[in-house]
Amino acid sequence: MQPPKSDRAHRHRAIKGAVREYSLTCLSRTPTTLIQTRSTTKRSRLALAVFLAFAPPASPQRASPRVDAKALVLTGAIPLPNVLGRIDHLGSDFKGRLFVSALGSNSEEVLDLAAGIRAHSISGIPKPQGVTYSPEANQLFVGSDEGKLYIYDGTALDLITALDCGDDVDNLRYDAASKRVYVGYGDDEAGAIAVVDATTNQRLPEEFKLRAHPESFQLEKSGPNIYLNLPDLKQVAVIHRDTGKVSRWSLTLESNFPMALDEANRRLFVVTHAPARLAVFATDSGRMIAALPCAQNADDVFFDAGHQRIYVPGGEGYISVFQRNGADHY
Repeated sequence: MQPPKSDRAHRHRAIKGAVREYSLTCLSRTPTTLIQTRSTTKRSRLALAVFLAFAPPASPQRASPRVDAKALVLTGAIPLPNVLGRIDHLGSDFKGRLFVSALGSNSEEVLDLAAGIRAHSISGIPKPQGVTYSPEANQLFVGSDEGKLYIYDGTALDLITALDCGDDVDNLRYDAASKRVYVGYGDDEAGAIAVVDATTNQRLPEEFKLRAHPESFQLEKSGPNIYLNLPDLKQVAVIHRDTGKVSRWSLTLESNFPMALDEANRRLFVVTHAPARLAVFATDSGRMIAALPCAQNADDVFFDAGHQRIYVPGGEGYISVFQRNGADHY
């Protein structure tokens, strides 16, 4: 995620005054592992990444799951020497590697979670942001704030090519069914979702114009919709991938950056900054069902289908954990 260009100078000055090295703190809740940074700068941005990426297949949903006394338990740490400044988004290859976009260090860090080490560092990426992996193509895709999509071999981690997308390549999503990478990019009126064929590494003519920079977005697996946050417009947009139609939901809350999707129950989770809320929407109508206070300055939110929990890691080092008990009770 990047703030609008007009706000970035202030954000970068604040980050510059808080540069420090990172280590990743491993947290567990049976049967998965989560990661959290120990640095106070963006520390909770790394929480929950492995929880989502390596969670086992969802178990049958229970009507009223029990809330554990300790949802997260500290189990260890993975040092990240020489990683300084801001960290942005994360990704996984679902085979034990976690990819960390170290925006402040202009690098993509590759962690071996089983060994508990940093296995590799890809340098020379200007302000890396979004990251995703294609198992079918065995390729890693990394977006840069400077406007390019970098594509790497998934084994050797060598650069294959870089595609010019114009400006501010941010969130990325991979659709395994179509073998396409969806790329959020552009500021203001140029904001859009581009589409890249992961088998050819070519940008496709298909593109969805949004009139604002897209923040977090989620793809339906069994349907055609893409749900997107457009904080500059105070909207959630819904794109029909087959027809290209874009519908929009107006929000009363502001600064909607993170998003997660519970497709099975037709619920969309959107986290806002002003005020700090976890907002729950019905995807079939756009109706807001709940708005719950949560950790401040969140940049990601994660939904655990097996335990019916929502995790909101905040920018000040706190994680809000919400339990879904029955229909629309959180």
